[in-house]
Amino acid sequence: QVQLVESGGGLVQAGGSLRLSCAASGRTFSIYGMGWFRQAPGKERDFVAAIRRSGGSAYYADSAKGRFTISRDNPKNTVYLQMNSLQPEDTAVYYCAATRDIVTVTTASYDYWGQGTQVTVSS
Repeated sequence: QVQLVESGGGLVQAGGSLRLSCAASGRTFSIYGMGWFRQAPGKERDFVAAIRRSGGSAYYADSAKGRFTISRDNPKNTVYLQMNSLQPEDTAVYYCAATRDIVTVTTASYDYWGQGTQVTVSS
């Protein structure tokens, strides 16, 4: 089992940047594929980005391509989401998630979730 704790959210102006971190407990972090999702008020939880166990391949939602970068540091048990050129529509609670299977864009594929971190982008 793994526990996930996100950090790095906050309030930023449009065009600004934030880097989210997700720290995982346990010594088997490298066996999990990792994903970032977000949920705005009144909306479903949507896929943002995912990265394979080795960190060799990453996948992005169309809304994140060219602006967001997912990365991981397995010795530090941490996955990151660098977000640039943020816009008000990026406002949401951001969640990291871990899967023992291959990474996908669907929430049902992930076994463990963090508690989320709020990102608010002002116009």
